[in-house]
Amino acid sequence: MTYEDRRWHVPEDDLRAYARGGLEAPALWSADTHLMACAHCRAVLADLGDPVAPDAGWERLDAELDAPRPGLLESLLLRLGVRDHTARLLAATPALRRSWLGAVTAVLLLTVAVTVGRTESGRLTFFLALAPLLPLAGVALSYGPRMDPTYEMAVVAPMHGFRLLMIRTVAVLTAGLGLNGLATLALPGYGLLALSWLLPALALTATALALSARLGPVLAPALTGGGWLALLVTADAVRSGGQETLAPFTAAGQGVSAAVAGLAAGLLVLLRDRFDLSRDPAV
Repeated sequence: MTYEDRRWHVPEDDLRAYARGGLEAPALWSADTHLMACAHCRAVLADLGDPVAPDAGWERLDAELDAPRPGLLESLLLRLGVRDHTARLLAATPALRRSWLGAVTAVLLLTVAVTVGRTESGRLTFFLALAPLLPLAGVALSYGPRMDPTYEMAVVAPMHGFRLLMIRTVAVLTAGLGLNGLATLALPGYGLLALSWLLPALALTATALALSARLGPVLAPALTGGGWLALLVTADAVRSGGQETLAPFTAAGQGVSAAVAGLAAGLLVLLRDRFDLSRDPAV
């Protein structure tokens, strides 16, 4: 009898449990220590183990190594409890890319600089006209086959098309309205008038979303933005000589914007099922 035969070995039942990953401490610790020095038990363990398991383990490791690393936004969403597929679709929103956000920031900084540089008799018209269009443009870029490079992934995602649209819209609005709000803080001399872009921005966004159920995610925001510019030109043409503020930014205009936003939001809910039908690449 050799020394290897006389020494203590891990019982076979324990080795089976060890191979399945079901051996509990402290027997697990004892088996780990013993296996490092005992070739006999390692050979028995190799015979007891599933020969396919190592290959499957290597495949899982390769898949994990090849998987794309989540970016800053996606990592933050995962930490907040957002499901991984939702976080990936949200982080892939084109309008949330650094290039888009940087461009919006640059436009707002330029607009604020122009507004502040005006004379005391100057007006906020330029800033108030532009600010509602930026969230609208972001929404136009957030969904649809022509703008979204991850559209195919969005189509097969396990979620309602309307829900995906709303998730991305809320994210884009949060970013866009947040940047607009920061720009507004740089215009304290105008008081509450500097905030009169907010309700028009919500009205334009809600209207574009409601129209996109029939017109698509590009044409609807384009027509809505064109309508906004036409409204401003008309308001400028018909205002009286002593009136400095355009009609959409007066109290009455703000009330109309709120009503339009509410009606468009209601229409959007009624048409929510159309967003699944419009997930055709031809749209």
